[in-house]
Amino acid sequence: MNSEKRKDYISWDEYFMAIAQLSALRSKDPNSQVGACIVDSDKKIVGTGYNGFPTGCSDDFFPWAREGETLKTKYPYVCHAELNAILNSISRNLKGCTLYVVMFPCNECSKAIIQSGIKNIYYMLDKYPDSDSEKASKLLLDQAGVKYEQLNLNKKLILNL
Repeated sequence: MNSEKRKDYISWDEYFMAIAQLSALRSKDPNSQVGACIVDSDKKIVGTGYNGFPTGCSDDFFPWAREGETLKTKYPYVCHAELNAILNSISRNLKGCTLYVVMFPCNECSKAIIQSGIKNIYYMLDKYPDSDSEKASKLLLDQAGVKYEQLNLNKKLILNL
C-alpha cells in the first residue's frame, strides 16, 4: 500500500485555466474561442463563461464575420467570456475574486471586471498587446489596483486551444 500522495497532479492555476479552456469549447465563434472562470478566495468556482451571443439570440441568426459593415460583423452582438462569467456567476459579490481567462481582457471587459470587484486576473494568450483596447485595459486595471499576470504553465493543460 502506497502511503505517499501522487506527485504529478496539476496546480490550482492549471486546474482553473483548464476550466476556462474547457468553457471556450462552448463558443460557436469560428475564429476566436475564449473561456473564463471566476474563483473565490476559498478556491470555489463562482462563474464561468465563453464568448457568444446573449441568451435568446440565435447563433444561426447573427453574423460571425470579422470584417465588413459593422452590423454585419459579430462585434456589436457578441458577449465576451469575461462578461458572461460575471453575468452568469452564482454570486453577486465577486469582491476579491480571481479571474482565469484564455485571452487578455479588452477594455470593455476590464471595466466590468473592475466594477465587479475582481482583484486578480490570470490569462494565457496576449494576442493584441499593441492594440489601443489592450493599452486602455492595462491603464484601467493598473489605476484600479487589479493585478494581472500571464500564466506560463509548466504542464501542458488538458486542452490545446
